[in-house]
Amino acid sequence: MTSAITPHVSQHVLLNPLASRLVDVDSLPWQTTRFEGIVYKPLIFDRASGLATSLMRMEPGSELPDHQHVLIEQTWVIEGHLVDKTGPDEGIECKAGQFIWRPAGSRHSAWSPNGGLFLAMFQIPNKFFSPDGQVTDMAGEDWASIWGDF
Repeated sequence: MTSAITPHVSQHVLLNPLASRLVDVDSLPWQTTRFEGIVYKPLIFDRASGLATSLMRMEPGSELPDHQHVLIEQTWVIEGHLVDKTGPDEGIECKAGQFIWRPAGSRHSAWSPNGGLFLAMFQIPNKFFSPDGQVTDMAGEDWASIWGDF
């Protein structure tokens, strides 16, 4: 049985454990992040494994600061673009209709100079590195205390 959920879709709890979960994405609320200009709609999240798929919107000029992809991360750009601001692929731009995936262990910061809408898929949440040495998840929680020693 799965421990995965789609937050804000309460009728899923009434379904048979093996039933498909249809998600009306338009009806899901946008969730704020701690990063200015970045919101998301969680489509599926499994706390037990870290699996997550989200629709993410970045306003023009918004940035995802220094972070590491613990396991493979995948992004399909639906609108706009996503640009590596720092890291080994600095300057690489993924445009609308393109898909990019990042190997486990890759680290960079990303931004969207003109804004964008993305489908982001994670095997486990990213590690974010603060200038003060803290390592957190997207919500700002201590990464190791939640996700262990990945």
